[in-house]
Amino acid sequence: MKEYAACTTVLVGKKASITGATMIARNDDTFAPITPQKFIVEPAVKGKPGRTIKSWLNKFEMELPADAQRVPAVPNVDYQHCGYYDESGINEANVAMSCTESTYGNERTLAFDPLVVDGLDEDCMQTVVLPYINSARAGVKRLGELIAKFGSAAGNSVLFSDANEVWYMEIVTGHHYVAQRIPDDAYAIAANRVSIEQVDFQAPDDFIWSDGIREFVETYHLNPDQTGWNFRHIFGTYTEQDRHYNTSRIWYGQKYFNPELDQDPEDPDLPFIRRTSKKISREDIQFILGSHYQDTLFDPFGKGSSEERHRFRPIGLNRTQNSHILELTDSENAGTAGVMWLCIGGPTFTPFIPFFSNMSDTDASFNQTAMTYNRRDAWWYYKGLAALVESHYPQFVQLDIKYLEKLNTYYRRRVVEVRREAAKLTGEALTHYLTQANQETVAYTRQETEAFCGKMLTQAIGLSKLTFNMDANL
Repeated sequence: MKEYAACTTVLVGKKASITGATMIARNDDTFAPITPQKFIVEPAVKGKPGRTIKSWLNKFEMELPADAQRVPAVPNVDYQHCGYYDESGINEANVAMSCTESTYGNERTLAFDPLVVDGLDEDCMQTVVLPYINSARAGVKRLGELIAKFGSAAGNSVLFSDANEVWYMEIVTGHHYVAQRIPDDAYAIAANRVSIEQVDFQAPDDFIWSDGIREFVETYHLNPDQTGWNFRHIFGTYTEQDRHYNTSRIWYGQKYFNPELDQDPEDPDLPFIRRTSKKISREDIQFILGSHYQDTLFDPFGKGSSEERHRFRPIGLNRTQNSHILELTDSENAGTAGVMWLCIGGPTFTPFIPFFSNMSDTDASFNQTAMTYNRRDAWWYYKGLAALVESHYPQFVQLDIKYLEKLNTYYRRRVVEVRREAAKLTGEALTHYLTQANQETVAYTRQETEAFCGKMLTQAIGLSKLTFNMDANL
């Protein structure tokens, strides 16, 4: 049985980012706080026709193409009960995919194009798309073809990018979808609602849509507007849950990027596409993905009333199993163009570690995750770190900020240094070097984290309530 998740997405065009890279990012939030994941590399496959994939969650199955690119993935450990959910990756052609942002269509549209119980769903989506595409636009088209053939088992929004384009695709009924290209100078934030607004059917470079979608809307009288063709208005929801669970996350992200805007956190029609005068950094995205309404009355750790502190769902949650930023540069050396910034434990208190996607394997601490607590495993280790910081938030939060700042400084320098050394290499030698470099980054991160944990545990001894004021001479 599928347990519905609720994620948050950030998309940034290349001219809106500080480095000129495209960035797509998402929190993978699950139903249960403990859903162990691992970080692996699915190897390339050459000339093997007849392979099939079968979902563990429904009766979906399909034959895979004979050739598949190597792809990193972040699947569930207990895939037989939870499904595969490879979640995110960058393939050998430097195309990134993240799936999915759970998105819900309204009853008007679902009445005439219901979800397909045994159709393609999030659990298999990356596996059947990412290894077989060579551009973000091709990713939208391949997924669209599969939805047309098999139908969709759930409402899902999917992120695609390459070094030049960023696309957001919303699949909201059994067979209908719209995808929009994020303008190069813009950003967008999505949070479990239909986000795409006016669709320009005369601009195929900027929009891709399912066959027959306009006729479908016209036949069943689904457009509520006097003029225009607003995908959100036609297919989206406007519920109390949206106002308290979804729109506030978009509001906070836009408030961070555009502090000059005066907006209502419960406004159901906040714009999808936004532009800001400040170029967006990877650290900016990290802050948003781990945020909890800091500097507002809605912060659960803040000074608002009990009602205010619990009015809206934060972006960063204890149910965030991994958070990722997929960064692609238009690099002269395509072998180092893709970096997966992966936060395996939860983005509020733990680091986004840079992994060059051109690798043959991941560190053993990431790819051998156990189902029960094991301090060796990165997923459990960083989950535990987050729990420790939150247990004494007022005392530990500044230590945590300094810890993350130090690592971010190291990571920014580290990526540049690795690329400089990698420029001398090609082919398998380059892949081998980047694989080793990734594991060295993991080791350094673990070393710094051990030191940070030591500081917190030392301070925690003095925070015990089992104490008493007494004379030092007694």
